Amino acid sequence: MKTYDYNELAVPGVRELKPYTPGKPIAELEREYGVRDSIKLASNENPLGASPRALEAIRGELDDLWLYPDANGYFLKQTLAERHGVDPACVTLGNGSNDVLVFLAQVFLAPGLEAVFSQYCFAVYPIATQMVGATAKVAPALPRDHVMPLGHDLRGLYERVGPDTRLVFVANPNNPTGTWLDGHRLKDFVGSLPPHVICVVDEAYTEYAESDRLGDASTWLHEFPNLVVTRTFSKAYGLAGLRVGYALSNPGVADLLNRVRPAFNVNSLALTAANAALGDHDFIERSRALNASGMRQLGTGLEALGARVIPSAANFILAEFDQAGADLDEKLLRAGVIVRPVGNYGLDNYLRITIGTSAQNARVLAALKTILAS
Repeated sequence: MKTYDYNELAVPGVRELKPYTPGKPIAELEREYGVRDSIKLASNENPLGASPRALEAIRGELDDLWLYPDANGYFLKQTLAERHGVDPACVTLGNGSNDVLVFLAQVFLAPGLEAVFSQYCFAVYPIATQMVGATAKVAPALPRDHVMPLGHDLRGLYERVGPDTRLVFVANPNNPTGTWLDGHRLKDFVGSLPPHVICVVDEAYTEYAESDRLGDASTWLHEFPNLVVTRTFSKAYGLAGLRVGYALSNPGVADLLNRVRPAFNVNSLALTAANAALGDHDFIERSRALNASGMRQLGTGLEALGARVIPSAANFILAEFDQAGADLDEKLLRAGVIVRPVGNYGLDNYLRITIGTSAQNARVLAALKTILAS
């Protein structure tokens, strides 16, 4: 077969792109390493599984899988609009919130335009920016000795906004650090931005916050037409395998996002499950309670092992060790424990560990204790 350098045919933004690396699946680990009874604490999944109401709703949808899904997601959009007190025209559905983040880049960024985000931000922000050939303006994170180490520096973000800026990405809480911004400070920041700059507040982990200190950015939409809020059902609602998320915005912004949204980007099972999950308040409360106790268990245990724990309002902990995270990760994999090394973020001596069940948390701590002692 003749070969051709297809890399030369690719657009510049894609040519140099480094794709997002997801957490290793359990089945893949067990095939590669020959281990059994593995646990995965790498992708911030809900250890309680999926919402029971969502599972029940899925079963009722199975007989109609031969039909295409509702391209507009009517019922889910109605429920989301009621939940957030907005018009359904403000809602854009995505195949996970990752989808709507990419839509935002496709609609508002291009060569010569800029996106602003923090140094240790969610990997999709720089990927989506580079993909469309736009310029990334990166604000250094808060220093390690700050009360919110490695978190967003709002002043630094604001100073990088210019006439060519179109998007500012802010995750609250942030991934991979778990750090957060108080709601009133973030609201002031959104209000300080010029009208040609759209502020994207990514609230993928907001259901896990233990108090209202983060605020609810969706309640600010009537004040700021240049605000977009993104959320997901992959985390607290336990629907990561179905891939469904959404954006809330001014109807004019939503109209543009829906122009690039594929008609059937959210499947029938995901639409039905997400709609049912929104009413499963008991499941969310149980998930929050398990996360809070697990955060204390894992955080205390990691500190006892000599790790430095970064404050987190999400469902994971970022911990710093005195050796390379990649080396620790390799040894944990051989012990049947999957966590997330974050060297790709420039955090070489850190591991991001999802909060699991009490037994799972104890297992990762025991494995780390053995590894660090050796």
